[in-house]
Amino acid sequence: MLDLERHRELLRQCSIAAALEAVGERWSFLILRGAFNGLHHFEEFQTTLGIARNILSNRLVRLVENEIMERVPDPSDRRKVSYRLTEKGQDLLPVLLSLRQWGERWVSGKPSNPVLVDRYSRQPIAAMCVRSSDGRALNLDELEWIDRAEVPAKPESK
Repeated sequence: MLDLERHRELLRQCSIAAALEAVGERWSFLILRGAFNGLHHFEEFQTTLGIARNILSNRLVRLVENEIMERVPDPSDRRKVSYRLTEKGQDLLPVLLSLRQWGERWVSGKPSNPVLVDRYSRQPIAAMCVRSSDGRALNLDELEWIDRAEVPAKPESK
């Protein structure tokens, strides 16, 4: 039986709300998609996304403040600024890919174009999934939220 009070306290400590606060909303995810696909300049984002300049400016400021992107002088023209993903921003790639794959399955009902492939094999990437620490794919019935203090220490490798 689920202990609702204990579960509520565990969920209060969950980082999902903080992550959403840092990343923002729809436009931020589309800006990130553009950055993952090689866009770096304000004008490139604005033209490609069709986003209003004030909204784009606001979202870029927020992404920079949250250290997801950084503003760097453009090496080809020091008067221009380039927006680059930080390591923190690059770590959002699996999140965006999972959201895209979910949209293909449940919203559009069809694969998107272009398709993301492994540069070496030229094959599409595998479906994103939740994996155990040993790499097994897990389904919802195999998952449980527990307090971090209850996690047993990993056995040492021999």
